Amino acid sequence: MKTIIVTGAGSGLGKELAFLFSKKGYHLLLAGRSTDKLVAAKDEIEAVGGTAEILVLDIRNNEEVSKKLKDIGSTYHIAGLVNNAGVGHFGPFGELNEKQIIEMLDTNVLGTIFMTKAILPLLLVKGEGRIMNIISTAGLRGKVNEAVYAASKFAVRGFTESLQKEYEGSGIKINAVYMGGMDTPFWADSDHIKDPSRLSSPKQVAEMIFEQLDQDSIIIESRKS
Repeated sequence: MKTIIVTGAGSGLGKELAFLFSKKGYHLLLAGRSTDKLVAAKDEIEAVGGTAEILVLDIRNNEEVSKKLKDIGSTYHIAGLVNNAGVGHFGPFGELNEKQIIEMLDTNVLGTIFMTKAILPLLLVKGEGRIMNIISTAGLRGKVNEAVYAASKFAVRGFTESLQKEYEGSGIKINAVYMGGMDTPFWADSDHIKDPSRLSSPKQVAEMIFEQLDQDSIIIESRKS
């Protein structure tokens, strides 16, 4: 059975995308740092007839990523990767601290790059596969109180667009997904979005993404649910 790895799969968009890939017959490797959330997502997928396993992984650690994905490649038929894990700290640029800045760049940029670099050889040897990078509309334009978050997403945009050109004709489909804010736990510790409940749900956004899987760039603006 073909296997898809989804990072940040314990909740929100990552979890919903995992469900949809499962419905298409893929085995899921649910990657993240929170075991409890991953186990809960796994149980939900299996409850509706899908198959999934958890992969506890810190995507910011290149050594750990390289070792675990190499081991996985010898066990599973890896068919794709969804780089969904992300961190956001919002507010006036001058008020962001060093820890917040580093966390966003390490997770959003380096984590995406490390995961992609580790999985590409597994896809190239088969001559097919998919890499989906969840970027955010913050990768399309700058926004007030999102300076470093937007910088991280612009970096992932450049990375993704470059890969699309570099691996054109390889049989590997690379999606750049730019979506607006969603009603997810992402906003739990922030007042940047006053009323997240007015935003689209992760399920709605995941379904819109799946309707456009053949597109290189998928743009989904925020809208009221």
